Amino acid sequence: MTMDRRSFVAAAGSIGALGASSLLGHNAIAQPAGAPIRIGGTLALTGPLSATGLVHKLTGEIYVDGLNKRGGLLGRPVEWVLKDDQSKPDLARTLYEQLVTSDKVDLLIGPYATGNILSAMGVAQRYNKTLVHHTFGIPNLAKYEQQFPAWSIGPDPEKTLPALVLDALNKTAQPPKTIAVVTSKFPSVHFVALGAREVAKQRGLNEVLFLEWDFGNRDYGPIAGRIKEANPDFIWTGAIGLEGTQLLDAMKKIDYAPRLHFYHFPSPAPMLKVPEANGALSMTIFEDHPPFTNNAAAADFVKVYRERATQANMPDTTVETQAAASFTAWQLIEAAVVATKGIDDKAMAAWLKANQVDTIQGKLRFNERGNFGADLSKVKQVQNGKWVTVWPPEWAAPGAKLVTRPA
Repeated sequence: MTMDRRSFVAAAGSIGALGASSLLGHNAIAQPAGAPIRIGGTLALTGPLSATGLVHKLTGEIYVDGLNKRGGLLGRPVEWVLKDDQSKPDLARTLYEQLVTSDKVDLLIGPYATGNILSAMGVAQRYNKTLVHHTFGIPNLAKYEQQFPAWSIGPDPEKTLPALVLDALNKTAQPPKTIAVVTSKFPSVHFVALGAREVAKQRGLNEVLFLEWDFGNRDYGPIAGRIKEANPDFIWTGAIGLEGTQLLDAMKKIDYAPRLHFYHFPSPAPMLKVPEANGALSMTIFEDHPPFTNNAAAADFVKVYRERATQANMPDTTVETQAAASFTAWQLIEAAVVATKGIDDKAMAAWLKANQVDTIQGKLRFNERGNFGADLSKVKQVQNGKWVTVWPPEWAAPGAKLVTRPA
């Protein structure tokens, strides 16, 4: 159960070491047979988080299709039992109860968004099920020992992410001296925004505005007005989904263009479609360009995702943070099943704690607080209608550097 990773790769082939064609099933082997291994989960297929939930749905479909083409798990086909939690944590809790008790799934995979994941985590703990999940944003709430985050933000993102962003900005010709922190009360972005206030203070930035709004807000005019009045060098925006795009539109209507502005979890495609987003910053763990796509498995996933997203008429056909985190969650499940040669939840959890897993994000480990490992976040920026990584330099897109609007 705790074989070292070299033995695991030699015996079974870690996901990161597999050839790209093998990863997504282009070199089909023996067809899986027998009763399917059923993996249950929910996603926000409707409601305010549905734009991102659909990214996770497409990613899971791609992974399961490829998995079955190359023999399934343990020689058995894999069936994904997916339910719509409608972006509601309370409903997610009920649906995970159903998955365990009524549907009797073999394994669980987490939903999208911190509140829903926390609900699923409670159910998993009640039934001693291992839960691999995609995008949990408040690590200090992850108390259950058999939960594993696929999103590599580390145990203290409220410290490490703002520090990373400010490190990048300090390398520009005109580093910011003043900051406005404006944030949704959506739990994960609010949590990190509060941390950004403290990090900025420690770095000597003068906070000229702090403002919060309720998740689901539709009127960003007053918020834009307050920002224009404060006129900060840098805006940290704790935004999720379309909130960032709506705020940009509101600022445009009052003829205000921020010089430096960061948005935590924007819907990537809608933000690219508005010209005023040029220069906007965000966080990322993966983008559709080298050096990320130098990984053969990642390059193949990017290709297949683009094809399938185009067929589905999705607004964005490129792989970025959300799709990469979702793909990684499936990689973790497959790695644990293959390594332990079974679907025993406790055995899988013990193996994940004791081993690193090669993923399209990099090597993930789960031996720090809350079963998190290193923070592998990067900073990306909208440049000429595309998201490109700009920091750290070794992960920047070819020829890309962080650009700013003159003060």
